[in-house]
Amino acid sequence: MFDHIGIRASDREASEAFFLRALAPLGVSVAMKGPHGVGLGKNGKPSLWIYESDERPVALHLAFTAQDRGQVDAFHRAAIEAGGRDNGPPGLRAHYHPHYYAAFVVAPDGHNVEAVCHLPGG
Repeated sequence: MFDHIGIRASDREASEAFFLRALAPLGVSVAMKGPHGVGLGKNGKPSLWIYESDERPVALHLAFTAQDRGQVDAFHRAAIEAGGRDNGPPGLRAHYHPHYYAAFVVAPDGHNVEAVCHLPGG
């Protein structure tokens, strides 16, 4: 639904390392680097830009599509290992809809990062 999102980070390198490790199970990698930031995405298309900033950014909620529940689980493990703080372990969130399977982690600058699968099944 979006072309790309840009976030500001107090430590761009730390945020880049966090998002690369946390989103690796979803197939996300460095798509482009420039003098002011790094673009992460799939198939060479930058979708998440991370820029250095002296200002403490306002926390965002970023939800990434997972192809299956296993990817949600792998995202959560990778994000915690990358230094994220648990904000909701993998599981069903039936209050959204019966098949909403997601996990939430707080990133280095306080962003709430989610991986979600909307498909039924285990």
